[in-house]
Amino acid sequence: MSQLRMPALFLGHGNPMNALEENRYTAAWRHAGETLPRPRAIVAVSAHWYTRGTAVTAMASPRTIHDFGGFPQALFDTRYPAPGSPELAQQLVEQLAPVAVTLDHEWGFDHGSWGVLIKMYPQADIPVVQLSIDGTKPAAFHFEMGQKLAALRDQGVMIVASGNVVHNLRKVRWGGGDEVYPWASRFEQFVRDNLEVQSDAASHPLVNFMTHPDAALANPTPDHYLPLLYVLGARQPDDALTLPVEGMEMGAISMLSVQAG
Repeated sequence: MSQLRMPALFLGHGNPMNALEENRYTAAWRHAGETLPRPRAIVAVSAHWYTRGTAVTAMASPRTIHDFGGFPQALFDTRYPAPGSPELAQQLVEQLAPVAVTLDHEWGFDHGSWGVLIKMYPQADIPVVQLSIDGTKPAAFHFEMGQKLAALRDQGVMIVASGNVVHNLRKVRWGGGDEVYPWASRFEQFVRDNLEVQSDAASHPLVNFMTHPDAALANPTPDHYLPLLYVLGARQPDDALTLPVEGMEMGAISMLSVQAG
């Protein structure tokens, strides 16, 4: 086990095709995998496992989930055969108490998790468990979950959360073009301006993100935003905060990524 504190990463995952393509986002994910301390295991938090209650994958060999449609067959043929870790899953049950965590044997790795991990660790040789996002809970709950996960970072476990801080598929410019909606820019800037804040959940501006006037347009549903809060919660006071890559796609999807540690 590494004695180094593992970083906590929030990666803007964007288009599922990033799993097949090479671009500046995937280059940043690959660079992270090549240069960061190698973890003994990964806890993945994906926008695409949005549940009632909290669950963690507990099988030895999780399946690859293709939770999308209308893409080339090559994407559906892609597998990410990383092992699971029933032992780490059980540890999360204990670590997150008194939150009730279900040991799940059905889910696997959705594209929010494997789509970035396939670039970071293409050999798929690091055990991964995926933690669901309880959609019935307020934002503060997710920040506090990150705080509970923080101790794992000193045990060789990396946290990789995946979503998008601006994610409005109803407004994306499918025809291309680089013009970004003003509300998308404003909300992303709000996130940037408050990343360095270190406070409790009750007073953190990014926990209280719905008070921002553009929040409802930037995130009509909170599922893609909430993974960021796990990383901010897991951040330690002496952790440096960096932005491995950034950008806005189709006017309404932020690819901003955040690294703590």
